[in-house]
Order: sequence, then structure tokens, then C-alpha cells
Amino acid sequence: MGSESGALPAPAEVLPHAEPFLLVSRVLAASPGEVTTAWDIPEDLDILRGHFPGNPVVPGVYLSEHAFQSAAIAIYMGDDDRDGPGTPVLTRIEDARFKVIVRPGDTVETTARVDEVLSNARWCSATVRVGGKVAVRLRFVLAVADAEAPA
Repeated sequence: MGSESGALPAPAEVLPHAEPFLLVSRVLAASPGEVTTAWDIPEDLDILRGHFPGNPVVPGVYLSEHAFQSAAIAIYMGDDDRDGPGTPVLTRIEDARFKVIVRPGDTVETTARVDEVLSNARWCSATVRVGGKVAVRLRFVLAVADAEAPA
């Protein structure tokens, strides 16, 4: 995963997501169980055409998914075998607080942590910032589902 060399992976090398649903632009920092990521929100993100036309706002569900993907990176980077943990899938949102509006063209920086592990469940927390201000705080659980064999 690049941890031995100190190199940080590209999100597409780690996550099972692809465009247009890859919502992490880059990994900024990583340590065991924690990652800091950035997402450069495109001004022409298609979903924004209908989300308050003339005054676009990035939907909270997209900011949340960005946080979930960031936590998945922390899970994958904490495992020496990329194919080992399976696919982290959302099973619970315990708390979500939306504090600042995020707009197209903004860059958000997110710190995501794996706070607790029990069997295949990972209790996580994330803070999403825009312009240095807290935009979203989340607590959630990702379950690492077994990878299915290709058909």
C-alpha cells in the first residue's frame, strides 16, 4: 500500500469506487487507523444542476459518502493485504452534524479514523472541513463484507 516507502496511494488504487462516484481526490496523510484526504469538488458536478439551481449546494449525502470513502481508505491502508479485508460497506450512521454549506469548486479536507474494531465491523468517525471550518462531523459503522468471487 506504499506504507513501507512512505508514499501515499492514489484513492483509485485503494478504493473499489470509480468515476463518477470516486469522491476522494487524494490522500494527504495516513497513519495506522487514520487518514486525511481531500476532495476537489467539481464546479460542473452533474448532481448540482438540480440541487438549488442558481445557488448550488453540495448535498450532505455526497459529503457523507466522501467521509465513508475516506474511512475505507484508512481500513485498507491498515491491512497489509489489500485483497484481505473485503469491501467496507456502510451499515449504520450513528450521528451526522452538518455545520457549514459546501459549494461547487470548494476543496474539503477530511480526517477519518477507525475508532474500534469488532469482528468485521469498524466504528469510525470523520470530520470534514472546508476553508478550515468544520462542515460535517460523522460517526458511523462500516462492515467489511467478504469479497465476492468474479462470475
